[in-house]
Amino acid sequence: MVTAEPLPTVETAKSLGLTPDEFEKIKEILGRTPNFTELSIYSVMWSEHCSYKNSILQLKTLPRSGKRLLVGAGEENAGLVDIGDGLGCAFKIESHNHPSAIEPYQGAATGVGGIHRDIFTMGARPIAALNSLRFGKPDTPRMKNLIAGVVKGIGDYGNCFGVPTVGGEVYFYDCYHHDILVNAMSVGIVKVGETVSATAGEPGNPVFIVGSATGKDGIHGATFASADLSEDSHQDLPAVQVGDPFQEKLLLEASLEAIKTGAIVGMQDMGAAGITCSTSEMSAKSGVGMRIDLDKAPQRQANMKAWEILLSESQERMLIVCVPGREAEIKAVFEKWDLPCEHIGETIAGGQLEYYWHGEKVAEVPGETLVLGGGAPVYAREQKTPEYFQEIAKFDLAKIPVPADLKQAAKTIWASPNIASKNWITKQYDSMVRTGTLTTNRPSDAAVVYVKGTRKALAMTTDCNSAYVYADPYRGAMIAVSEAARNIVCAGGVPVAITNCLNFGNPYNPEVFFQFAEAIRGMGEACRKFETPVTGGNVSFYNQYTENGKVIPVYPTPTIGMLGILDDWEQLMTLDFKNAGDPIYLLGANRNDISSSEYLREVHAVQYSPCPHFDLNEEYHLQDVLKQIIRKGFVESVHDVSDGGLFVALVESAMPRGLGFSVHSNPGIRKDAWLFGEAQSRVIVSVRTAQAAAFERFLQEQNQPFAPIGHVVGNNIQIDSEHWGAVSEWKHTFDNRLSEIMN
Repeated sequence: MVTAEPLPTVETAKSLGLTPDEFEKIKEILGRTPNFTELSIYSVMWSEHCSYKNSILQLKTLPRSGKRLLVGAGEENAGLVDIGDGLGCAFKIESHNHPSAIEPYQGAATGVGGIHRDIFTMGARPIAALNSLRFGKPDTPRMKNLIAGVVKGIGDYGNCFGVPTVGGEVYFYDCYHHDILVNAMSVGIVKVGETVSATAGEPGNPVFIVGSATGKDGIHGATFASADLSEDSHQDLPAVQVGDPFQEKLLLEASLEAIKTGAIVGMQDMGAAGITCSTSEMSAKSGVGMRIDLDKAPQRQANMKAWEILLSESQERMLIVCVPGREAEIKAVFEKWDLPCEHIGETIAGGQLEYYWHGEKVAEVPGETLVLGGGAPVYAREQKTPEYFQEIAKFDLAKIPVPADLKQAAKTIWASPNIASKNWITKQYDSMVRTGTLTTNRPSDAAVVYVKGTRKALAMTTDCNSAYVYADPYRGAMIAVSEAARNIVCAGGVPVAITNCLNFGNPYNPEVFFQFAEAIRGMGEACRKFETPVTGGNVSFYNQYTENGKVIPVYPTPTIGMLGILDDWEQLMTLDFKNAGDPIYLLGANRNDISSSEYLREVHAVQYSPCPHFDLNEEYHLQDVLKQIIRKGFVESVHDVSDGGLFVALVESAMPRGLGFSVHSNPGIRKDAWLFGEAQSRVIVSVRTAQAAAFERFLQEQNQPFAPIGHVVGNNIQIDSEHWGAVSEWKHTFDNRLSEIMN
């Protein structure tokens, strides 16, 4: 019999984020009115953050199978792909948006800690971290504080934990002024066959909680992440967790050592919803129940209540299910690492989760009804074409004048925080710890990390130009996948799989849900084309703010984290020009297209324009050709044309070695479009003069559009014989622009 408590009402349910219909469904499941503790359990497990109740129907349409896939989406804490040599790579990306907007340092730090735990919970050792960040324009005290806090949180946690931050992306748009986005990705390595599942096994298995003690931080964090931010959201500060990277380092080593004993049946990270989530997911996966004594969990705060311990999202904790009779082995490992390891329960037959507090049963719920695919509700939300599409349809390229001074236009674009170097941010991250990062001093379109003990390397990237997705969610999401793949191919790798972090506004807004559904449709189509299955990820809704009665959603931001493989690390291709005199080629077609470009926004202040040109078959063919020309040794440098257009790509290739370029424009194309347009499926390469003829013949044989556009020269930039200054001058602006803004 569950301990009697004052019974909650529908108003209580609504205050916890549940709808009246959901409250009725809970009563139907239990056959009675839940007590407050039980209602709190459902409120977090049925939140969007945990249940995916508004997104699962769309997510199921994404491709989830592939020849290298060992663990797919939803099967474990992270996806796992076969990289050969008996090794698997576990990787995943997740958001920590709301906590970071309220408390940027801890919000970002615990986002990093949480995603690394997802990796080593499976038995994989994290070897690299990436991130994808979105902020408002960095020219206000509030935004500067948020940027500084997030960057320091990511840097401090990652640096102390000892995993290099090797890549990422940062954008600054007005729509992120209130709701910033902080997406963190982790990549780890494990021997195939040595992973651990998040399973509970059979009835009668001991259950342990290991790691840090439980406090009141993070309570109802999942519910907090499943609602809009408001002017009062700062009052939800207890929903932001507090991290300790040194404790997590101990937990990593202890967990991997404990796995090697063979005494572990299953292990699950305590992330969102804490003990509630880990017990329910492990139980539901195995079809067993659990009896948990909450008072036995180590506590770092006095007078905690049972429901607070259940819902706490205190960091650096794991739930472990042990082989009966081998409890001492597990305890010995964690004692060695000076970490708490407490026996708090056991698995039981029947599928019920029974939670006790000093011997009294305070809650009893069927575990399967809490989880994705079980009893959690599933909704098909209304969709409506966004009204702003009408403004986009009015765009007329002919009405945009070509500036008389294109050099000044280039300087304006170059000074944009979206284009300028992010070294003010990245220099706060340790990219060299573990000594496997190959691209720290060898600039490439993707981060590349050496897999020790092999010849292999992993290429990885995070990509999404949310302005494109805003203009056309379907095509914009296809571009996000395609650019991620293009970056990996340009680095010498072969794309194999993705993880995604889907950041959108409120799903109850039909226009937002239209954006979401269309982005999923485009993402799925591109992933099927590139044979990069979706291994998992995260949906983050409710990224919007209401100010003076006006709802301000973020741009739809489906961030793609992609993994690629180099069978030999010496296949690494870099973006920097190597030799003066080398011919420069543009692969891909020139087009009169400036849509959704940084140029259009910064120089002409045009907010509404279509998505840039994109054709999936054209993109696929380009990438296939790129793989071949890199393998054949035709090219000295490879760099994709993306944000800022051709001019930005050329200068980025010029800066590393101080080698400039002399190029000539295409007379059939508007010169601003040729220089600054962001039409997709284009790459610049440099080639040794002796290879040029054979290179051109090969491209012709492959029916690949290309154009010779100039040559690598000394420390100068020339456009149509006009001198645009020294490379060193442009590099100085590039390197210092963001620092000037932030300081």
